[in-house]
Amino acid sequence: MTIANEKVAEHAFLRGLYEDGYFPDHVVDKGREILLRLCERIESERPADLPALYGLTHAATEEFNRLEAEFEAAGSEIETVARDEIGGDFWFVATAYGFADADREELIATREW
Repeated sequence: MTIANEKVAEHAFLRGLYEDGYFPDHVVDKGREILLRLCERIESERPADLPALYGLTHAATEEFNRLEAEFEAAGSEIETVARDEIGGDFWFVATAYGFADADREELIATREW
């Protein structure tokens, strides 16, 4: 599926992680894919309210939870810089799809990082 939201299609997801050599690109690529799949789900399922949006973001957050092991295997981890970058992109996605009133912490409430 192609992302229809122009703002999202042009966004450089996880840019700060790509710019920091501590985070291996091949693992960051998987994180970027998680965020793009989240956008595709939002566009196809069109959540009507915040609880529906949170259901989608929590599922994507759980994918990031599983990705932590790959960061560790590559000599990295989802630490403060990564948490801020990932959380910021979840917030970007929520606002890009009209959910400016979403709670930043609730978007990633199921995180283990």
